[in-house]
Amino acid sequence: MIELKDLKLLSALARHRHFAKAAQESGMSQPAFSMRIRNLEDRLGVSIVRRGNRFQGLTEEGLMIVRRARGILDDAKALEQEVAAARGEVTGTLVLGVVPTATAYAAQMVDRLHLTHKRVLARIEVLSSLMIQQRLFDGTIDAGVTYHDSMGADQVIIQPLYEESYVLVAPDAMLAERLGEGSESITWAEAAELPLSLLEPQMQNRRILDRIFEEQGLRPVVRSDSGGFMAAMVMARAGSVATILPQALVDALGPLEGTTVLPLVDPAPSKPIAMVTLDRQPALTTVQALRDVVADFVQ
Repeated sequence: MIELKDLKLLSALARHRHFAKAAQESGMSQPAFSMRIRNLEDRLGVSIVRRGNRFQGLTEEGLMIVRRARGILDDAKALEQEVAAARGEVTGTLVLGVVPTATAYAAQMVDRLHLTHKRVLARIEVLSSLMIQQRLFDGTIDAGVTYHDSMGADQVIIQPLYEESYVLVAPDAMLAERLGEGSESITWAEAAELPLSLLEPQMQNRRILDRIFEEQGLRPVVRSDSGGFMAAMVMARAGSVATILPQALVDALGPLEGTTVLPLVDPAPSKPIAMVTLDRQPALTTVQALRDVVADFVQ
């Protein structure tokens, strides 16, 4: 019989496409991990991994096995949660993939979840919108908080959360020098003239901002980019750059000492953020609990 442990290892390898990273996630040494995969191949009588000096991908048989393995692992997880639910408990691990702009909002959702379901272990992973879509369908995350228009409507349940709008966060002295005292907003044209720190170009938020600047015929002065907002906020507080953040993140974090927050206008665009889960019956009890919390949270 194939063990669930082997299927979990194979799923990790397919996700990371790297033996050492998959072994680390699985809490094993790389030689022990590789031996388990080799033994699985021997047991099934097929090659699962294309091998060379480094990992070169899965064979056709390997891809088929991974697809079936993810379904089996998902069913095993559902069984464990249903048994716990029969005892009146909602328990288990809930993996939530979140775009960087929605991390603060997702944290509030998880906090609400824990008020009623204390035995749920929630893990928030910050991912691009593309990775959320891929990992939701391959079963390695349970739910995604992402841009509504990044997901199709097939095989998923979409729960709208909020409209993402944008503000400029800049050092007090920088804005006083450029705009003078008492400004209540800033245009995208004025923001484009400031030294900016933004997310990396492949991130959905950065693509949105780049599109807004481009539609206005503007070429912003981007001094740095990163995979998250922390670096930009630290530099803004230090006085070297300004940054553009989602309003929801600023509201959640509160005032950042030494900076001024101004709404961006002319234009004042917004993008819908939603929670997305697979439309499967029956739903995982942890996923259904999260759906119920979100339904109450957004009312």
